[in-house]
Amino acid sequence: MAAPEIGSRAAAAIAAEIAGIAATPARTAQRAEALLEPLRRVLPFQAGHLALLDPEQHEHHELVIRGYDESTRRCLTSPATLEDLERVGLTKPGPPLRVRDLPVPPAELRLWAEHLIPAGFCEGLAISLHSPGGTYLGVLGLHTDTPAHATDAARDLAGRVAPLIAHAVDPMREVTALAHTVHDAVAGAVLTRSGQVLPLGDLPGHRLLRARSAVALTAARHLDDGTDRARFLCPDTGHRLLRVTVLRCPPEPPYHLWAVVLLSPAADVHGLTPFDLTILGLLIDGWPDWRIAAWLQLAEATVTGRIPHITAMLGTPDRTLAISRTARLGLYIPRMLIKRRG
Repeated sequence: MAAPEIGSRAAAAIAAEIAGIAATPARTAQRAEALLEPLRRVLPFQAGHLALLDPEQHEHHELVIRGYDESTRRCLTSPATLEDLERVGLTKPGPPLRVRDLPVPPAELRLWAEHLIPAGFCEGLAISLHSPGGTYLGVLGLHTDTPAHATDAARDLAGRVAPLIAHAVDPMREVTALAHTVHDAVAGAVLTRSGQVLPLGDLPGHRLLRARSAVALTAARHLDDGTDRARFLCPDTGHRLLRVTVLRCPPEPPYHLWAVVLLSPAADVHGLTPFDLTILGLLIDGWPDWRIAAWLQLAEATVTGRIPHITAMLGTPDRTLAISRTARLGLYIPRMLIKRRG
């Protein structure tokens, strides 16, 4: 079968279509699915898949997969295939690889030897996907039963559109968009499932958001309680307070991104003092007055006597409603962030 020609006009149209898909606000898996149609005009394939790497579990998760039997599907995301990708250099930035370009014979790679070759595939194109900073995101594989379509032009065009494809499926893209819903954020970070802290788009980091810091651990605890969004206050240097907003990341592949944590100015605390906010943080935990007083090394009467002032500032008739409003507005300092006397 003769190889299809990819003229400059056709190549430009394919690139423009892929750029348009990358720019759509659809879910990541939907963009990945839509990418297959223009890619079919680059390399008419019988099977194809796009998978993203979970760097903490060291395994791929499929976004879209077409044309493989069940055994091959399992192999595509296995540790052995990841080792093969590393062996041929596909986890590092570089041009797409065809079978004829591989630095080792395909018979030495488990995916090809045990699955693709027996299934009748003899050529293909593997496109390594990386973030703008060079971080490996995942791989796009297109496989065909004829070597005719894997032309130099197809390989070169795939290389030119690889950054667009990577942008379309970059998991940090959804997370960054989520962070932008908090318009007054001045710093932020992403927590991973294992507790690591990653930078967040164009927002700067902050010393309070280091890995396993009290703020990071408190944020994780709030999401462990089953909520998708939480707010609380945190003391900063001097007497300044910061508002902490915690947002659960979308449950999309590769699943290792856990939460967005954002810091903003604490603009309106309803006239409550840090002492009031400390008491409220302990009341939210269900502590009685005597326990709060003992933990803060104060007389119980000091704590009990402050409650009417707190309820008045919150515009509530009693402490039960004050606690409910406090939790809803995030007007409290959680126990892990309270600086105790001594």
